Amino acid sequence: MEGWRPALAVVAGYLLGGIPFSYLAGRLARGVDLRTLGSGNLGATNALRELGWPWGVGVLVLDLAKGWVAVALAGTLAPGSWWPVAAGLAAILGHSFTPYLGLRGGKGVATSAGVFLGLAPAAMLLALAGFVVVLLAGRIVSLASLAAALILPLAVLWRQPDERGLLIFAIGAAVLIWIRHRGNLARLARGEEPRFRLGGDRHG
Repeated sequence: MEGWRPALAVVAGYLLGGIPFSYLAGRLARGVDLRTLGSGNLGATNALRELGWPWGVGVLVLDLAKGWVAVALAGTLAPGSWWPVAAGLAAILGHSFTPYLGLRGGKGVATSAGVFLGLAPAAMLLALAGFVVVLLAGRIVSLASLAAALILPLAVLWRQPDERGLLIFAIGAAVLIWIRHRGNLARLARGEEPRFRLGGDRHG
């Protein structure tokens, strides 16, 4: 295998993960910068609240897809190695600290989901099930995201117990998601975190 391919996979993962689809959606839909609206977060939830369902769902799918594509591309360029994990990590960091907008990105939930759908699909589906249950019970997206982040490493440990490197990655991704949600954690503690509504809302 040519030595440049793994490095290319990681760089491509970062640049792909960094594509700020929510920012682009805001510009296309309303000519606005989502960093200045709602929660100010460049993610699917803020896009849904500020732009409506079609744009929010579109951002969700694209943010998820870029994580999955980063892993798949690395698997093609450097098969049978841990480079897909490195490319997945790069994609998550690219989303959270996008190089296209001064390193100000989203919280990494959807992109992490895409990455782990590529690396550990069974574990990710269990985490997704946890997300849905918590969301339906409490109607708070951030709480559901935090719950899914906690479930993911446990699911990886259960489904792929021999892959210690993948478990460490899952723990690291969960920690990053919790760190990126520190503002949400403060609002949850105060009982001020907005609840999800089928019709959307404007309270980021």
